[in-house]
Amino acid sequence: VQLVESGGGSVQAGGSLRLSCSVSGYTTTYGSMGWLRQAPGKEREGIAAIRTGRGGSTYYADSVKGRFTISLDNIKSTVDLQMRSLRPEDTAMYYCASSPTTTGPFLSPSAYNNWGQGTQVTVS
Repeated sequence: VQLVESGGGSVQAGGSLRLSCSVSGYTTTYGSMGWLRQAPGKEREGIAAIRTGRGGSTYYADSVKGRFTISLDNIKSTVDLQMRSLRPEDTAMYYCASSPTTTGPFLSPSAYNNWGQGTQVTVS
């Protein structure tokens, strides 16, 4: 199974970016999909997750709630992260990941067992 992220780049504070994750295979194979990030010198943190099953419940870290939106397209097998009102502290490598869990914890990096290579987001 392969996860490939795209859409990263450099943006000014207050700007927006949309990250996309292409999933080989069916997204419904997994219990949930997530976006996680890691800034230099910091631990990897889960910021957004979505259950792939019926209902598609979403979960967000407090640091991005109200600014980021995760979405899932089970037909296209993509998981997107729309990021708005970006801040310098959002600068990090962003990873798409899949997890077998359907009950959580959805934002814990340890719940994820398949990761993409990451895409860099820099906010200045």
